[in-house]
Formats: sequence, structure tokens, C-alpha cells
Amino acid sequence: MTTIDNHPRSALRSWLGVAAITASLFVFLTTELMPVGLLTPVSASLSISVGLAGLMVTLYGVSAGLGVPFIVAWTRRVNRRVLLSALLAILVLGNLITAMSPSYPLVLATRLAMGFASGVFWAIGVSMAMRLVPERQASRAAAVVMSGISIAAVVGIPLGTILESLTDWRTTFLIWAGLSALVFVAVVTLVPSLPSANAVSVREVFGLPLRNVPLRLVLVTVMLFVLGHFGAYTFVRPYLEESAAATPFFVTALLMVYGAGGAAGNFIAGFTVTRSLRGSFLAGCAGLVVSLLALLTIGHSQAGAVVALILWGVSFGVVQLCQVNMTQAAAPDTFEAAMSLNTMSYNTSIALGALFGGLFADQLGVTSVVWFGVALTAASLLLTLGTGQRNSRTVPRNAPVTGE
Repeated sequence: MTTIDNHPRSALRSWLGVAAITASLFVFLTTELMPVGLLTPVSASLSISVGLAGLMVTLYGVSAGLGVPFIVAWTRRVNRRVLLSALLAILVLGNLITAMSPSYPLVLATRLAMGFASGVFWAIGVSMAMRLVPERQASRAAAVVMSGISIAAVVGIPLGTILESLTDWRTTFLIWAGLSALVFVAVVTLVPSLPSANAVSVREVFGLPLRNVPLRLVLVTVMLFVLGHFGAYTFVRPYLEESAAATPFFVTALLMVYGAGGAAGNFIAGFTVTRSLRGSFLAGCAGLVVSLLALLTIGHSQAGAVVALILWGVSFGVVQLCQVNMTQAAAPDTFEAAMSLNTMSYNTSIALGALFGGLFADQLGVTSVVWFGVALTAASLLLTLGTGQRNSRTVPRNAPVTGE
């Protein structure tokens, strides 16, 4: 039995609550990244360029990143179950409006509002799950929630592409609104009352990198690889359609392969980060560079594209888990504040990556976007190499986030 708010809860019910929070991560992340697989049909339907369609990812990321420290501080007295329920309600409404929107400006405005909700979830979701179970199982609960990232990559984003090919992109967002509504019901039903605890103030968030040099280096490193990765990944469908004459079905299969690789990378890193955090990140970041170069050189064939996407997925799975643990290692005593800052940096970099990628795609062609990814991921790799041992500490065995 575990006790929350002085009321005993069975282990099963506690883990069902963790599952509901994991499902929340799934719908938030797939809603954020689903346009990656839908850029071509959305741009054709709304008579806009592919680069302009990429702003669906950009604006979502901007609000998710920039809004999080402020909204978390402003809602510091709000019960976390109530707050998560409200965030999911915004997600449901936003997907409905997107599905029925008659114009692209309304789509962008809606995505901007949904991004604020997504950013707040990333700041509170993992800590909520850790509070539902006994302290000795908190790290496992965090890892279960983080596994929603791999599930979204393997199932969610490719499923959105499949649904679009069977129906259209508007119906796809309508279906996602229904799925988000089901998750809303699950959270209301399964997650207990969770009064706000350890709220992070805006002053603490923004003051932390000024005092903590290792954290500042981690944030810059993360910013670089996220810019490069998402700049290229946002336009992977039009790139494959142009360079490899890929069909929607083949693109969907590749996205599933990529997602499976990400799950494998997350699993591998779960063992390696406790031995060498810095070495794990270096290996993963080098894999990102090599995979993008492979996409440019052998990605014109279907077999080459498969190889490149597998390596890309595995490498990103590794660096994705490493960057969370790097943040924890750099600021173990202020982890919640550091993760709030990480969320802001990460999501803002997603937005900027999509924005810069769109500019490159429209001006120089989609191949230039992949070169953009190579340059930025290589810069992240070189920065990590150049900082020597300052961020080389291994993750403590009781670190809050490990691979599953």
C-alpha cells in the first residue's frame, strides 16, 4: 500500500495513475510532433509552402518553451490533478479546432495555445508520477512515464501518418481529439488529489544557470543537438519523397523503424549512463552526425534510408535519456528548477529548429535542412568534447530517471 494525502491506495491503483500520466505524455508529444508526418498534405490542402507548414511545430514549441517557468509559478497553488486535467482539456479543444479550422492562421493560433499546455505538462508530469508510488519505486515511475516518448515515436506519429493516408489530415486531428478526451477521463478517474509541492519560482529558474556553470554547458549542448535533430526531422517526409521517391506508406514504415530505434537507444542508455554519462552522450551524438550523413549519401535508396533512420533513432534515444540525466548530474540539489529550465530550452530549440529548417527548405531545398542538422549536431558533439571532464560525472545509482 502507498499513502497519498493521508488516504491509503493500492499498488495497482497507484500504477494505474502512473499509466494515465504516461498516456498524457503520449498524447501531448504526438500532438506536438504529428505535423512532421503531415506537412505535405497540410500544405497542399491549405495552399501554403512546406516550410510555412512547419510553423505548426515551431509555434507549438515556442509557447511550450517560453511559457513554462511563468505558468508553473503562477499555478503553484493549484492541485496538480486539477492542473493536468485542465491541460488535457485544452489539448482536446485544440485538436478539435485544428481539425475544423478553415484557415491556416487559426491553426497556428490554436497550436500556440496548445503549446503552453504541453510545456506545463513537461514541467509537472514526471514529478506527479513519482509522488503516486512509494519512494523506493519513484525512479521506476519516472522511467515508465518517460517511456511514453518511445511509444509516441513508435506508434503515435506513424499512426497519425497512416490515418491521414486512409482518411485526411483533418480526420486525423479529430481522432486525436477523441484520444485526448479518453486520456482526460483516465486522469480524472485514476490520478488522486495532488496538492502542489516544491513549486519552482521564476526567479529560481532564471538564476540557476548564472550560478551553475556545468548546467549552463549542458543547456547549450542540448540546445545545439535539439536544433540540429528537429531541424532535419521535421522535414524528413518531404526529403524522403524528393530524394528516394518515398510513398506515404514507406515514410510511415520508416518513422516506425525510427521510433523502434529510439526505444532501443533508450533501453541501451539506461545501462550505459550509470557507467559513463559523458561517454554515452558522446556516442549518441556521434551517431546522430553519422546517421544524417548516411541519409545524405545512401538515403537515396530504400535500404540506405532504412539504415540511416535506424541509426538516427537509436542515437536519438541515447542522447534523449542522457540529456535528462546530464541535467540531474549538473544540478542534483535543484533538479526541479533545472528541469523547468531544460523544458524551456528544449522546446524553444524544437521551435527554432523547425523555423530554421523551414527557411532552408524554402530557400535552398529540403536537402539543405539535413546539412543544417549535421552542422548543429556536430557542434554539440564538439562542445562536449571540448568541455573535458566538467560534465563527465556518472549518474548516481538512485538518479530519478533511468532507461526502461
